[in-house]
Amino acid sequence: MSDNPFSGMFGDIFNMLGQQGPNAWFDTATQLALNIARGTDGDPNPEPIERQRLEELAPLVARHLDSIFAVSCDSEVTAVNRSALTVAALAQWRPLIEPTLQSPSAVIPTNELDTANPLMAQLAATVGPLFAGFQTGSVAGHFSERAWSLAVLALPRVDEHRLIVVNNLKAFADEWSLERDEVYVFALAQEFVASLVLTREGTGDALRALLLDSVHEAASIQGDLFGRLQSMMGDGDINALMADPERLLDGIEMPGETDATRAINAATGVLLAFFEVVAHEITTAMLGPRPQLVEAYRRHRRSDARGEDAAAALFGIATQGPHHDAAHDFVEHLRDAHGLRALDALLRVDGLPSDQELTDPEAWLARVNASPLA
Repeated sequence: MSDNPFSGMFGDIFNMLGQQGPNAWFDTATQLALNIARGTDGDPNPEPIERQRLEELAPLVARHLDSIFAVSCDSEVTAVNRSALTVAALAQWRPLIEPTLQSPSAVIPTNELDTANPLMAQLAATVGPLFAGFQTGSVAGHFSERAWSLAVLALPRVDEHRLIVVNNLKAFADEWSLERDEVYVFALAQEFVASLVLTREGTGDALRALLLDSVHEAASIQGDLFGRLQSMMGDGDINALMADPERLLDGIEMPGETDATRAINAATGVLLAFFEVVAHEITTAMLGPRPQLVEAYRRHRRSDARGEDAAAALFGIATQGPHHDAAHDFVEHLRDAHGLRALDALLRVDGLPSDQELTDPEAWLARVNASPLA
């Protein structure tokens, strides 16, 4: 009898998985994400009349953004379905997640790989990145269930493509009995300002620096795949695990508060508040005050937002919590005291507020105004 525990069927499985290459996790994530994004309705494309209306409003929104920040903002936008936003989200997230998957120890603790159980060690090292793909894919698919655009998360972007999920906007407008034009204008303004900020080299570099620590902290909790594999295989039935890999996704958690998470939450919280405040300013300038829209959007963001929350958790970011109230106060104070142009510094590499500055916006303003980059 052979001493090789991987002979026969298991040996074939491991050989097959080992030959899939470094992109296997991303291919797995994409396939699963698209299956989820299609949903029960088949994920229809936007109706032509809705797409046309969005494209008619886009140049008006772009001109208002130009006037606020004295920048040149093109008005190109694409109306898409959930699947297209899912693919775009995965492309944006990939360079942030991939560094955590470069070695088995990034997914499986090194001391666990040295255990006396070679079956589990090889299974974890071989299949671990693929299960990271299952996790990422599940999150990306659920993210697009409600998200209007990539502006939901303040993450650095690899391109300037602006995508709006029109059917999600329609569902929101109908749920809250709002006019579609006001929802379209708000969503366009939010996405335009997010694209402006998050594609800037300075802001992007600053966010990536903060994410280096927070992503690894999140991965150490969410990616404890060895422990999950071990507990789920306690009955020795690998077939049940392989038939339902999404069981590994249960209980995605946020890392505890650390310097890294406080820093990324302060920065991204202020950016999200900034996107929202600018969107409301532009909507008001174009259509008049919309208090019901303001209230509806804030309730929408704080209720049943599991997809967006899980997506943020992949990067160690909390999209709920008191730091978001502090971030809104930060942005609104600066707007009321100094005008929105005071927040131009958010487009610079030294412009993101620290956790300490989150409750002291004047200290942030003094720092960025005194910067050599000002």
